[in-house]
Amino acid sequence: MKRQDSCFALVDCNNFYASCEKLFRPDLRHKAVVVLSNNDGCVVARSKEAKALGIKMGVPAFQIRQQLERGEVVAFSSNYALYADMSARVMTTLEQLAPAVEVYSIDEAFLDLSGLAACVSLPTFGQQIRHSILQYQGINVCVGIAPTKTLAKLANYAAKKWPQTAGVVDLSDRDRQRKLLALLPVSEVWGIGSKLSVRLLKLGINTALELADANPAFIRQQFSVVVSRIVQELNGQSCLALEQVAPPKKEIVSSRSFGERITCKTQMQEAISDYVARACQKLRQEQQQAKQLSVFLRTSPFSDKQRDPFYANSISQALPCPSADTRVFLSLAKNLLEAIWCEGYRYAKAGVMLSDFYTEGVYQPSLFTAETLGETPPPAYNSKLMTTLDQLNQSGKGKVWFASQGMQQAWAMKRDMLSPQYTTRWSDLPRVT
Repeated sequence: MKRQDSCFALVDCNNFYASCEKLFRPDLRHKAVVVLSNNDGCVVARSKEAKALGIKMGVPAFQIRQQLERGEVVAFSSNYALYADMSARVMTTLEQLAPAVEVYSIDEAFLDLSGLAACVSLPTFGQQIRHSILQYQGINVCVGIAPTKTLAKLANYAAKKWPQTAGVVDLSDRDRQRKLLALLPVSEVWGIGSKLSVRLLKLGINTALELADANPAFIRQQFSVVVSRIVQELNGQSCLALEQVAPPKKEIVSSRSFGERITCKTQMQEAISDYVARACQKLRQEQQQAKQLSVFLRTSPFSDKQRDPFYANSISQALPCPSADTRVFLSLAKNLLEAIWCEGYRYAKAGVMLSDFYTEGVYQPSLFTAETLGETPPPAYNSKLMTTLDQLNQSGKGKVWFASQGMQQAWAMKRDMLSPQYTTRWSDLPRVT
């Protein structure tokens, strides 16, 4: 829907993962910090000091080993519990400041500021946002303000790129919009990926301004209605409304690469059980039930095929009726793994996927139930039991798990440089002396 009086702000946390790691380590305030991917493989986040050293995103950890050994850079394993909790705190502060908030990602949120300009200067309000989050959460953010979400994205890009903006860019003015669009390559436009960029460059559209000035009918003919809406957004016509309620997920995947290769079926059963438990917890958080489970596993595609042959397989099965009970999916996952397990391989990754979701209480069961067909029905979904399990595991005081998840978990993801869970585990609370 087009809204001529719309006004959006995009708030984006600066170097979020690295900032979270620095927050509880004052000794690292001016130090280069990087955060590594699963199994401590590649750099997925960098502090500004790490960027200044020329460390690229995605570079393998072994390529910066000398810098780590010399103490020039400090590396951390990904601490997802810490990042998720800090993100929730930032979003809570934004919800207290703005009339409506759309959480776009773990470190970004759109705010609806429509009508706010009549009460306060928008750049001033942007600075208030920055100061509030820095004061309450200790995280630096940049704010981009514009009449459309696409322009707000570009405004935020400018706020990060040019320090003289003091972290806030307001593109309410049409002339300022066009001036910025002329400076940015078309690839920086939100929604224009690498493939679209190549096609646009072939048509002579090199900058964001040239895309904004393109004929909408021609763009729609050559691309799609989505790209034509981007053109409208670049011209200040709001086509993307704020989504305060996230759309329900259509599937949930829980998967990890193993810290060590798995050759034992018992260890693989433990890993699959652990992934099922994680996926079911997320399913209950979505207040959904699932009817289908998929299990997949594979060896490494990068290994020497002569010495370490490749194997990959997957299998799916539907339940008689949807459920969110971890016990139901653990039982099914065990049978599915039996069907695709093959001895003699060194497995590098496995995972599960829940799909075919239903809201609790709306599923219409079949006339022919498990009992009438002579089958053993699955255990009844015990919502109180699952709720209690989730509450215990989220309390930070301890963990409760199913025996099939194992105790030692030698296959678990490698996280040798993991920082404490400062805000979500009682034993990891920072001590002030």
